Amino acid sequence: MKGIIGAIAGDIIGSTREHHRIKTKDFDLFPLRSTFTDDTVMTLAIAQWLIEDSASKDVLVKNLKFFGNKYINAGYGGSFYRWLGQESPEAYGSWANGSAMRVSPCAWVAESLEESQKLAELSAIVTHNHPEGVKGALATNDAIYLARIGASKDEIKDHIEVRYGYDLSRTVDEIRPTYSFDVSCAGSVPESIICFLDGEDFEDTVRNAVSLGGDADTQAAIAGSIASAYWNVPEKIASDAIMLLDDFLLNTFRNFEEKFL
Repeated sequence: MKGIIGAIAGDIIGSTREHHRIKTKDFDLFPLRSTFTDDTVMTLAIAQWLIEDSASKDVLVKNLKFFGNKYINAGYGGSFYRWLGQESPEAYGSWANGSAMRVSPCAWVAESLEESQKLAELSAIVTHNHPEGVKGALATNDAIYLARIGASKDEIKDHIEVRYGYDLSRTVDEIRPTYSFDVSCAGSVPESIICFLDGEDFEDTVRNAVSLGGDADTQAAIAGSIASAYWNVPEKIASDAIMLLDDFLLNTFRNFEEKFL
């Protein structure tokens, strides 16, 4: 199975490790208390926007607000939490990784890299209009889109390094010992992409992301969103993740799959 399931499964797998961080790849994928978080909610809000009207900024904001307020305890950052409560919310210059965690649907609906980039930028700038926030979303989008159309890891790596200036020359084993919790795009998106580049398959990619001991759910969502365009998500992992969605989120996921995938 390919598609936005990668972001959802990564989020759920990392959900119990965000506040109980680990530095090992040896862990249960779905322990007790595994759950979807804001990464899944916002990914599906973007999916619903694309289902309804991808050209409309108003529809985008409407869906981010509706999904966010419906799942108000999903674990948002303080600035986004306040954004959700505003009648006419404005972007607040965020450079955090929320823009990258939710971008994956854009890469699956577009018919060209350029189209996906336009969607990804719009998906970011309604909240994360800081250059680093936009860059994190675009880099993640590009990696997903290129993986989706069959680009090699070397081609993906070269594109991201040249276009966005991220250092992808490191390895997970080199990053892990000194890495700590970091919600910035600049300090978490390159590392998440490296988790994919170093991964052997979808599961290994997500294990890489969680094992960094950082923002586990978001980094696993980002890395998983790329990996699920490059490899199939194993049926057992996909089904275990889908079982943890409620009916509303599951219906949104299925509607997106039926329309675009």
